[in-house]
Amino acid sequence: MDWKLEVVIVPVSDIDRSKHFYSQQVGFVVDFDITIDNGPRYVQLTPPGSGCSITLDAGYNNMQPGSLKGLQLVVSDIDAARTRLFGGGVSVTPVQHYEGAALADGRGGRWNSFIFFSDPDGNKWVVQERPASE
Repeated sequence: MDWKLEVVIVPVSDIDRSKHFYSQQVGFVVDFDITIDNGPRYVQLTPPGSGCSITLDAGYNNMQPGSLKGLQLVVSDIDAARTRLFGGGVSVTPVQHYEGAALADGRGGRWNSFIFFSDPDGNKWVVQERPASE
């Protein structure tokens, strides 16, 4: 039996602002934006090529906006990912790598090149480069 992670709830304070950030600035695809019976609003977005989506939550699940840390995306080209984010107006770090437990500037070895960004509420994302051959 497969167990597949398909949706991660991201706690936000303003769904419209977050939808704009993730779709227009980061480049996620909006899967749907619905309100059920005058109840909670559900906005689901998916990173291009991902089997896992995010759902924006503005209080329905009692999670504090900005409390999610370490969400991780994997890309084949860290420089292209950084260019895409920066071009969308996202405040993104330079490419960094780990030397032991500390971050250092520049690319690292295989699986050791990262960029970091946060959404408007402070939910923190990591983007890691996967070697193209894997």
